[in-house]
Amino acid sequence: MAEILAVTFPEVNRVELRDVPVPSPGPGEALVRVWSTTICATDMKILTGKFPGVRYPHIPGHEWSGEVVEVGPGVGDLAPGTRVGIEVHVGCGHCQRCLEGMYNLCEHYGNRSEGHAHVGFTIPGGLAEYAVVPRRAMHILPDGVSYDEGAFTDNVGIALWAVERAEIRPGERVLVIGPGAIGLLALRIASLQAGRTAIAGTRADRLALGLQMGADATVDVAKEGDAAAAVRQALGGPADVVIEFAGTADAAQLALAACRRGGRVVLGGSTGIGTTLQIELATIVRGNLDVRGSLANPRWVSRRGLELIRSGMVDVRPLITHHFPLREFEAAWSTFFERKGSAIRVMLHPSGGAV
Repeated sequence: MAEILAVTFPEVNRVELRDVPVPSPGPGEALVRVWSTTICATDMKILTGKFPGVRYPHIPGHEWSGEVVEVGPGVGDLAPGTRVGIEVHVGCGHCQRCLEGMYNLCEHYGNRSEGHAHVGFTIPGGLAEYAVVPRRAMHILPDGVSYDEGAFTDNVGIALWAVERAEIRPGERVLVIGPGAIGLLALRIASLQAGRTAIAGTRADRLALGLQMGADATVDVAKEGDAAAAVRQALGGPADVVIEFAGTADAAQLALAACRRGGRVVLGGSTGIGTTLQIELATIVRGNLDVRGSLANPRWVSRRGLELIRSGMVDVRPLITHHFPLREFEAAWSTFFERKGSAIRVMLHPSGGAV
C-alpha cells in the first residue's frame, strides 16, 4: 500500500480527490484505517480560509472513527484492531491551560514542535482512507457503539461541554438555538436535566427532529415577528438557560433576548472569524446575565459522551441522513451544503460500507 485516497484542499477554495502517500506514525501516534467520517460546516470555513491555523495543501476531516492498524513508539496500550473515535484537540500537555485540562485552549496552538495538534485543522484529518493521529486524540469505542456512532465522538463532546458550561439545574427552562447536529445533541443532553426544553431554528424538518430528540416545543424563528416572545410562550416563561449553536449574530441576539434576568447564555456556534455582534451592553449588565463561550470539548468530556451513546441515553442515529463512499465526495459535499434530502450528517465510508 504505497498510496491512499484522500480529500485535499490544495489551496483556499479548491477541492481535489487525489492519491497521497500513506502516512507513517511517529512517537506517540497511530495509523488508523478510517471507517466512518463526516462533513461539517466548519470544513467550508477551512476551505474558504476562514479558520486560522490551517495551512494548505490540507486534508480535512474532524468527525470520524476507525481501526488502529499500526502504532508508533510509545503507544503500547493500543493494539492493531482497536476501534477508536477521534477527539480533535490535542494540547501540548505542558502549558498552563493544558495542565488545567483545557487543552482546547492550548497556548501553543499550531506548534507541532511543542506537541500541539488539531486533527483535521493543523494536521491531516479523516477524510481519507487512513490517517495518523496522536494517541491522546483517541477514545476506545465502547462495546456496542458502531463506527458510525463513533464518528460522533467529537460532536457529542462539544455538545456535552456546552451543556456543562450552562450548569443546568433540574427543572429549569432551557432553549437551544440551532437545530444542526451539535445543537440537537445539546438539546438531547439538556433534556435529561431540564424541566422544559425548546428548540429554535428556521428549518421545519429539523425542528420536527428536535421534538424526537427531546424538545417539548419548537420555535420557527422565520415565522415569528418576535422570536423572544415566542420562546416565552413555548417555555411558559423566559429561558433560564440558552445554548446557541447556530453561529450567527441573529442567533446570539435571540439568545440574549430570550434569557431571563440572571440567567445563563452559552454561545458555541461561531468558531470561525468574520461574525460580529452589536448589542446594547445594558442588556447584559442590567440583565445580570452570565454569557459564556463554549469551545470544543476539553477534559476528556468525549469519553463521557460516548458512554451516553453506549447507554442509549443519547441516540445519534437519527442525525445520520446519508451515506457515500469516499470516491463520491463531491456528491456528498453538495448533499450536505445544499441540504438535499434534509441532510444533517452525511457519512462517508473510505474503507467500506456503513458499520
